Order: sequence, then C-alpha cells, then structure tokens
Amino acid sequence: MVRFTDFVAIYILLLLCLNICTHSFCYGVHKFTCIESEKQALLKFKHDLKDPSNMLANWTSTGDCCHWVGVVCNNLTGHVSELHLANGLLASMAKTEAHVWSKLGGKLNPSLLDLKHLSYLDISGHDFKQIPIPPWFWNLTSHLHYLNISGNQFQGNIPDLLTTGQESVVLDFSFNNFTGRLPRMSFNATAFDLSNNAMSGSISHFLCYRMYQQVKLEVLILSNNLFTGEIPDCWEKWPSLVAINFCNNNFIGKIPGSLGNLTSLQSLHLRSNSLVGEVPSSLRDCTELLTIDLGANQLSGQIPPWMGEKLSKLIIISLQTNWFHGPIPDEICCPSSLQILDLSQNSLSGNVPSCISNLSAMVSSRSVSAGKLSYNTSYGCFYESMEIVMKGMVIELSTVLRLIFLVDLSYNKLSGEIPEALTSLTGLRSLNLSHNHLNGRIPDNIGAMTNLESVDLSANNLSGEIPNSMPDLSFLSYLNLSYNNLTGQIPQSNQFQTFSADSFRGNNLYGPPLNVSRIVEPPTPSYSVGENGDNDPKVNWLYLCVEFGFLFGFVGVAHPILFTDSWDFLIINFWNKLQISFGLY
Repeated sequence: MVRFTDFVAIYILLLLCLNICTHSFCYGVHKFTCIESEKQALLKFKHDLKDPSNMLANWTSTGDCCHWVGVVCNNLTGHVSELHLANGLLASMAKTEAHVWSKLGGKLNPSLLDLKHLSYLDISGHDFKQIPIPPWFWNLTSHLHYLNISGNQFQGNIPDLLTTGQESVVLDFSFNNFTGRLPRMSFNATAFDLSNNAMSGSISHFLCYRMYQQVKLEVLILSNNLFTGEIPDCWEKWPSLVAINFCNNNFIGKIPGSLGNLTSLQSLHLRSNSLVGEVPSSLRDCTELLTIDLGANQLSGQIPPWMGEKLSKLIIISLQTNWFHGPIPDEICCPSSLQILDLSQNSLSGNVPSCISNLSAMVSSRSVSAGKLSYNTSYGCFYESMEIVMKGMVIELSTVLRLIFLVDLSYNKLSGEIPEALTSLTGLRSLNLSHNHLNGRIPDNIGAMTNLESVDLSANNLSGEIPNSMPDLSFLSYLNLSYNNLTGQIPQSNQFQTFSADSFRGNNLYGPPLNVSRIVEPPTPSYSVGENGDNDPKVNWLYLCVEFGFLFGFVGVAHPILFTDSWDFLIINFWNKLQISFGLY
C-alpha cells in the first residue's frame, strides 16, 4: 500500500522534472539555428556591399548566421529578427581615417525583403555615395518597428509611409540628402527624425492629415531643412508629442496657439526661423516643458511672466536674438531647475533682477547628475541638444549639456549695477552681461563663483578696480572686461597671466598683458599769498599786450559814435538813403 508521504514525494519529483524540461526548452537547450533561406538572403546583401574594413568578415557560407556580427535571431524560431550594422564611430562623428575606413558602401540588395521576420534594421553612419534609396526598400517599413538609415548620404524622395504592422515605429532618416516634400506617416509612428536633409515645402499636409484620428507620434525632428510657410495650427490630434524640433528652417508667421494642447510636451525648439508676433499665452498649459528654444526669430512684445511662473520645470530658456523689449520679469527666476537662461540680443531694459539668486540649480551643480539631458518616451530616452554661446564661440552641445549652467543677458539695454545676489550662483559656468549700460563696480564677491569658466562683462560702464577675489576663479579660461571704465593694476596671479591684452583694452588699467605702465601724475601746485621762488606763476606779456590793444581800439571807435551828435546825424542820413534805393517808401 502506497503511503501518503510517498505520494507527496512522487508528486514533487514530477513537478521538478516538468520545470527542468520547460526551462530547457525556453532557454536554449533546444535552440534553433539559422534558417538557410535567410542565411542566403544575408549573403546576397553582403555581396553588393563594399566592406573595406572587413566588418562582415564572419558572414560566410559555412557559419551559423545567428552568430554573425550584427545579426540577432529569435531564440524560439531561429528567424533573423534584428540587424545592428551601424558604424561604431558614428556617435563621435569623427572625421578620422579609421572612421572613413570602417564605413560600408556599395548598394542595397533587395534580398532584405526575404527576411520576413526582420523588425529592427540599423545601417546608420556609412557612405553610399549619394545613391537614391531603391523603391523596394520602403516596403521594409511595413513590418519594421525600428529603422535607422541616418548619416549615409542617401538622396531622392521619400514616399508616404502609411502602412506599418507594428504598434510603434521609430524612423531615423537624419543626415542624408533627401529632397522633396515631407512624407505622411503611419499613425503608429512613435518617433520620426528627418533632420539635416534638404526637404522643402509646406508641412500642412503632414500635420493636418485626417484630423479626425489621433496619432501616436511622440518625437518629431525636422530641423536643418528647407521647409517653408506657416507652422500649421492643427496640433489637437497630436497629444502624445514629447519633443518638437523645427530649428533652422524657413517657417514664417506666428507660433500657432494650438500648441497649447500638447500637455505632454517636454522639448520645443523653433530657433532660427522667421516667426513673428508674441509668444502665445496658450503655451502656459504645456506645464511639462523642460526646454523652450525660440531664439533667432522676430518675436516681439515683452517676455511673458507666466513663462517662469507656470512652466516651473524648465531647465532651458532661450529667447535670444529676437525683438523682445521691456524689463526682465521677476517670474523668470521661478523655475528651480533652470540651468540655461539666454535672453541675449534683444531690447530688454531695466535692471538685472536680483531674484536671480533664486535659481537654485545654479547655486550648486553637485546635485545634478552627469550625462545627457534627455526626455522620456514610450520607446526610451531621446537626448536633447542645444546651441549656445560660450567662451566667445557658438557651440552645439548634447553629451555634456546637463553639465552646463549659463546666464547670457548680453546685447540688451540693461542698466544699473550688477546685483551682488548674482554671486550666490556658485554653480554657474558661463556669465555674459556684455554690451549693456551697466555701471558701478564688479561685485567684490565674484570670486565665490568658483565654477566660472567664462566671464564677459565687456562694453559697459563698469568702474573701479578688478576685484581682488577674481583671481580665485581657478577654472576661468575666458575673460573679457574690455571697453569699460575700470582702473588700477591688472592682477598678476594665477590664470590672469594667460589672458591676452584684448581682455582688458579700452579701460584705464595698467600692467601686463597691456603695454601700459603706471603713470604717476604730479600733484597740481597750490600757492599762498606772498609765496616766491621758481614755482611762482609767470606773466605772459604777449597775451597781455594783445588784450590791452583790443580794449583801447574798441573804446576809440565806440566813444564818438555813442557820445557825439554828428555821428547820430550821419548814421540816420545813411539809413534814409538805403530805404529810398530799395523802394521802401
């Protein structure tokens, strides 16, 4: 008779065996190898490629294609599911010989269409010599969820891509030579990057297509193209957008008010277009914004106070090179996470707001995590990039943007003194207040801003001496104090010895690097009554004679005229003759 304990033991043993079998089947003991037809398709694809660096050296007829470089197979079926063939050096965009040598070239073979289960294709960063994309290639988008062909010099037009079999699709066609109009996309597209091409025309057909249906697009990057016309005012059906970048195009007109419907928007770049008018108040509803970049347009009016008050999560505010006027609102100091404030090249007036000390992210940079500034989407993180002016140069930053803390109020009409509160921003790395009407002294405590790398206070009316604390800025590598009313000796310690004369010219400063030595002017002499000696004032007899001669001559002429009757009669008679000759009677 079987005891109950034996039955329990047998039951547990059966469960263990079942678990072992299931685990072995799912995790590789019974793993499929490459499917022969897909292997042949990959070999045909390789045959038409030029591979100077032998990147695909192990793609041979005798190997298992699931173990080839860049090939990923499904563990359960053995089908090729992903091709990761990006140039490994693309991220650095290095123009080195090794980078060029590692690029694939040649042409694309239609055998890729035989990879029916391919869902991921990345062939970015190569050089296909400006060949047009073959029409068959676009059929791949019907079953891909990720396609990256950026940085290949492909050219030609892109057809409408309205059919996809995936729930979310990421398309990166940036850094090529594509032309023509913007293609319409599937409603399943999650991210679309067409930046740095030569696309042109209006984008109304793209944004306002099928207004009755909402789309899933979260990232739309069209920067550095030739698009024209107004930005369409039909953003209601794009509620999922997290990032928009339309920089460096030819858009005109006003910023559309319907952008305020994008309540998930985190990044808005409209820099370097020809946009006019005021910033629409509807943008106050985009409370998730981290970056607002409206620079290099023709926007006017005053900076709206709600920009700092309602958009409290802002990390970057760039309104540079516009027509904004009036004072800087105190509300601009509200976003506690603000790292970059660029209001340069406008017509702003009034004082530098003392509330600037409230920008707590600039007070200390230690709490900020290193790395890129990113925004989250359903597919993953996309990284922010930004064009800024730092150390006298225009630079575009991405990888270290999270580490930049900058205030640029240059080329305005600001007046008054530099507030002492500014020196509390000890995490600031770049300060530019140049080309304003600021007066007074440079704050004595500026040396407390220990992270400063770049300082430009040029072309103001600043006076006094260079503060003794300024040489304590050990990271300072760019300094411009030129064309002010500064006096005294240039400090000769630390990195001040590395700056050129251009940093100090146009002042009353002396000492290296200026070729001006201190000039001690003699004191103005003063005399008391009765003092004699060599220091007595000398009499210039020539000037004295001229003055007396003029006086006697004037009296000799004026006396007969004023005090004799004959002269009165002579003058009256002469006046009567003039009246008769001119017919005044």
